[in-house]
Amino acid sequence: MTAQDGRIVASQNEVRVLRALNRFGWLPTKSLGALLWQPWLRKPAGEPDMQPRMPTASARLMAQRTLRRLYLARQVLRARAPDGSLIYALAEAGVRRLAQLGVPAVSGKDLVRRFSSAQFRHRSIANDIAIAGIVAGFRVSTEREIAQDKWLGGEQGIAGKKPDVLLQGDGRVWWIEVEKSRRRASDWAKLHAFLKAVHDDAHRTDGPALLGGLRWAKVIFICTPAFHVRLVRELKAAGWSEATINRLTSHVDALYSFEDIAFK
Repeated sequence: MTAQDGRIVASQNEVRVLRALNRFGWLPTKSLGALLWQPWLRKPAGEPDMQPRMPTASARLMAQRTLRRLYLARQVLRARAPDGSLIYALAEAGVRRLAQLGVPAVSGKDLVRRFSSAQFRHRSIANDIAIAGIVAGFRVSTEREIAQDKWLGGEQGIAGKKPDVLLQGDGRVWWIEVEKSRRRASDWAKLHAFLKAVHDDAHRTDGPALLGGLRWAKVIFICTPAFHVRLVRELKAAGWSEATINRLTSHVDALYSFEDIAFK
């Protein structure tokens, strides 16, 4: 590779990082390495597995080098997260660079200036799930994009609700909920109202009406075992059969520890 070719590749990598930060809001080095320096499937090979993707040593190194250049150019911001990691977000100069390429973007300064440990935990797992979905070939709406109404449900949501992550593939939709905290009684009532809407829509004889021509795959909960047990118990009490619960919902309660913000 010539020096000129190397500069072109470096510039392309910088733009890819900036675009990723614009989609996700903020990301640590390891997440950028896992997202941008490994091949993506063109289409999903099956159901999403919710497994976090980890970067290779070379991928992490490429992400570090690219972030270093962008930071020195003041195109990204960095901050220390509650778990001790460095996270990166778009700076105004990075926004301008994307704008020159026709990519609308917003600075992430407010995202990294202040956030609680709980918010960090929630966004971390949502981002990990979104990255896994992208690499696996799904069309993904990140938590950041959903917050900006840049997703299938827009500003109003679907059945009055917005997911934490949305995956699309083969004409189907996987709705992801990250349940890291206890719910109030009113929150449980809203959740059950939403799940009833999903149930009724999925069983329409003329096809679902809420998803713009797409079909429901599953509502997936990233949750504690206690949440899992309670929700299944209450769905059965509401008249859901076990077969319907297994077909329309899924619970991931072993991959993630809500205490240490780390996948096992």
